[in-house]
Amino acid sequence: MSTDRVLTIRDLSVEIRRGDRVVRPVSDVNLVLNRGETLGIVGETGSGKSMTGLAIMGMLPPGGRLAGGSIHFRDRELVGLPAAQYRGVRGNEIAMIFQDSMTALNPTRRIGDQVAEPVRLHRGESRRAARARAEEMLALVGLPRPAERLDDYPHQLSGGMRQRVMIAMALVCEPSVVIADEPTTALDVTIQAEILELLDDLRSRLGMSMILVTHDMGVIARHADRVGVMYGGRLAETGPTAALFDRTRHRYTHALLASIPSLTQDRGEELFSIPGAPPDLTVAQAGCPFAARCEAATEQCRTEQPPLTVAEDGHAHACWHPASGPTARARSSFPVPAAKTEDAAPRLRVVDLVREYPAGGRRTVKAVSGVSFEVAPGETFGLVGESGCGKSSLGRMLVALDRPTSGQVVFDGEPVTPGTKRLRRTDLQMMFQDSNASLDPRMRIGTILREPLAIQGIGNRAQRTERAHELLADVGLPAAVLDRYPYELSGGQRQRVGLARALALNPTVLVADEPVSALDVSIRSQVLNLMRRLQIERGLSSVVISHDLAVVRYLADRVGVMYLGKLVETGSTDEVYGAAAHPYTAGLLAAIPQAGTAGAARVRGELPSPIDPPSGCRFRTRCALATELCAQVEPPMKPLTGTHQVACHHPLRREDSLA
Repeated sequence: MSTDRVLTIRDLSVEIRRGDRVVRPVSDVNLVLNRGETLGIVGETGSGKSMTGLAIMGMLPPGGRLAGGSIHFRDRELVGLPAAQYRGVRGNEIAMIFQDSMTALNPTRRIGDQVAEPVRLHRGESRRAARARAEEMLALVGLPRPAERLDDYPHQLSGGMRQRVMIAMALVCEPSVVIADEPTTALDVTIQAEILELLDDLRSRLGMSMILVTHDMGVIARHADRVGVMYGGRLAETGPTAALFDRTRHRYTHALLASIPSLTQDRGEELFSIPGAPPDLTVAQAGCPFAARCEAATEQCRTEQPPLTVAEDGHAHACWHPASGPTARARSSFPVPAAKTEDAAPRLRVVDLVREYPAGGRRTVKAVSGVSFEVAPGETFGLVGESGCGKSSLGRMLVALDRPTSGQVVFDGEPVTPGTKRLRRTDLQMMFQDSNASLDPRMRIGTILREPLAIQGIGNRAQRTERAHELLADVGLPAAVLDRYPYELSGGQRQRVGLARALALNPTVLVADEPVSALDVSIRSQVLNLMRRLQIERGLSSVVISHDLAVVRYLADRVGVMYLGKLVETGSTDEVYGAAAHPYTAGLLAAIPQAGTAGAARVRGELPSPIDPPSGCRFRTRCALATELCAQVEPPMKPLTGTHQVACHHPLRREDSLA
């Protein structure tokens, strides 16, 4: 065995018993991790990525067991290792960074105690020495004022800070291998870039090897040395990252890459989406697990499992009919949107909107501070920015779910408030971010879709049921879904139900708050195509809220960039994305992980507190161009062209902007 190999996995299989069913989330997986490298594992939800990491850690869920294979770490076989000896490896020599830092951290224990715990358990350090080591690690991962943070609780930290704490916990014993399971999924693009850069830096400085588990191909392209693509619990393709992206062989990998919306996506064409759904892993798979969704599948694919064929350069694939050349797929075009009348009155006007929340004593959270914009009939306006910038608070005021502190939302010339008469508010509907939380788990889908019609007194029960059938057809779901509960549907199906419910009353304005943030890339494409088509066919005016700039680029006609409660730039999609004028906008674009892009001019540091925002320009504390003027005078919104505006004392020249 090569001395460079730190971890060798051979024919790994996992089974989990669920009542009388057996789920096989991992089947015959072979992987090698070399010293000092990053191995990326990518695939849709349910592909077996995270379960492979948990199997390495010896942390399978209840009912789970290793059904076969070998996990060889350095000079030891981990399969069959006594539990006490495995505990000596776990967290000490092999560590894991979990996906959700809020649930992985103990909410009742202070940060310092949680980071120090592995040192006390594995190294036998005293409480004082372990606390000093915890402070050292928090400083190493870039947590501001680490000595003060030791006594904080998880809820007192931002998402980016909590993720840094998770990294500090995983690395405090300086393990040889760290498994990062979707370490940036719930984070903004700027914080995501910082965390991934931090992991790269620490891997190099501490001499670690890393397994990076993600569904984001852009992250893999920028941060992994080698990559393994998993589907249906099996390895579909593996090899050096550059080779895999340049000469993609497996049809599933091709489809994943084709499903990713890019900043150059033609808005007149539908995004490619993988048809169907991942396989049922409780049923034994006779052939290629991707055969049912593959356009090139033959009878051989459906009956014979393809072997993993390895080329001389180490690039391997398990496909009977491998692809060759660049990904090329025919895509449907959307209907041409109706021409907008230039002098048409705006459908929605937001005038100097302010929302502040009490924060104890005389302090207030300044969530939204003087925001103004307009949305024309049939237009989609995109709101982008980091978490905590006020996007969702603004969205709730647009549909009268929250009352502004001052300012107005005007719909078709009439002010909108929580007291607006019931029938008028049917024109304003919201699609919520978390479909699992926004759908009542005790109600069947049919009842959920009929409910808004019943509240408004529209039709009898039979007519409401007929309308529910129409809504399901509109969003591409079968009629059988009416009798199911939300938990019986996939994430993509629940998000479609959320959209159907928002459309039940035929609104003229739809506010979509992070509509696809929790979905896999292929399901995301399906939902985005659906939203775009319905926008065009129904002439909907929409406000799309997201921190995913590629999503907003695809859906929106115009874009507003928010920072700490204020709009800092607005303009047409082509203007803002093609010639960003505000340093914050340019930094957001630079942070997007894509193959072949550089990360210059990224936004760095933590978002300041909205309780005490910086004087003058609120972005100045993170801006490389800031001057004394920026600290003293708040920049007004100034026009650059007839439609492009920016609030900046030192706007970027066109050649400085990021195309």
